[in-house]
Amino acid sequence: MPKIRLTKKIVEAIQPEAKDVVFWDSDLPGFGVKVTPAGKRVYFCYFRSLAGQQRKPMIGRHGVLTCDEARGIAKDMLADVRKGGDPSRDRQEKRQAPTLAEFAERYLADHARLKKKPLSVEADERNLRNHILPHLGSKKLPDINRGDIARFHQSMREKPGAGNRCLMLLSKMFNLAELWGFRPDNTNPCRHIEKYGERKIKRFLMGDEYARLGTILNETAKTQPAVTAAILLLIYTGCRRDEILTLRWDYVDIERRCLNLPDSKTGEKSVHLNEAALGVLQSISPVNGNPWVIVGSIRGAHLVNIEKPWRAIREKAGLPDVRLHDLRHSFVSIGAAMGLGLPILGTLVGHKDVSTTQGYAHLDDNPVKAANERIGQEITKALRKPK
Repeated sequence: MPKIRLTKKIVEAIQPEAKDVVFWDSDLPGFGVKVTPAGKRVYFCYFRSLAGQQRKPMIGRHGVLTCDEARGIAKDMLADVRKGGDPSRDRQEKRQAPTLAEFAERYLADHARLKKKPLSVEADERNLRNHILPHLGSKKLPDINRGDIARFHQSMREKPGAGNRCLMLLSKMFNLAELWGFRPDNTNPCRHIEKYGERKIKRFLMGDEYARLGTILNETAKTQPAVTAAILLLIYTGCRRDEILTLRWDYVDIERRCLNLPDSKTGEKSVHLNEAALGVLQSISPVNGNPWVIVGSIRGAHLVNIEKPWRAIREKAGLPDVRLHDLRHSFVSIGAAMGLGLPILGTLVGHKDVSTTQGYAHLDDNPVKAANERIGQEITKALRKPK
């Protein structure tokens, strides 16, 4: 096997033979070119790994790479070998590495579904399906860099909230990729990507807005009883949407006037029922074979899509900017306007904020129940007030 300083002219002058022809570079031991019987000219690099294994990875074809470019790559490979690396093994591992889409399946199976609440898992699945995987799903996990993440995040600038949540999800996934050995430590490409600023909207029902909403709810009670009951329970309890939609009859304690929620956003909690909320529950007839309080159109299921009917209701009431979550804000705002303290309000709605509720776990139920009743009475008056 001849040794000669490889140049473009030399490489192109080598004539194909019946078997592969190999020329070694005289200046860089281990760097060579192979000419196949079909006339393909391929650069390669020969070395022994630290464990003594012989390696001969291909660098690339002549024409795609120049001779000098191939020599530079070979030089980097050999430098890596001297430091104890194994470029051939690294390449093989990279080829076998999962794509982000493949890794997402493992993330969901081995982390999210085991450690997160069902609604959080649904949110992860939705963000992966609708946003992340269409942009990054086909990329190999080790190849994704900060530029890829920055471009993806930038593509979501019109949806800053969703963009930020996708960024947090990706960051968690890459942290797990490091933990599970798919990426080197401290290579999370989400680091230093700044989140979008989000304007926290606080909307409260005021004045005759409650009365307008009450009028429309009286109308929809005949045609959409489940939707109306759900909205009224949100109004009278200050609960989160999914706490009401997934409410089961065995969580309802009429005698003690409370809801015992085993798994809310903030964990297990008890929700006090004022007279108005209790009245709504007592007006609902349980459906045989259906454990849910707010039944859906599918047999045995609870109501799932309340956003669409809510949009129609709020439009009719002249409240186009009011979200369902704003009913929770309104519940708290009425209590605050009545002079009820933040500790009691925090206990009523299950806030997890340490600064307002952590030191008040010893509160007796009596003042909390009384406060809840006063809020319920105030809301009832507002809903029934003439427009």
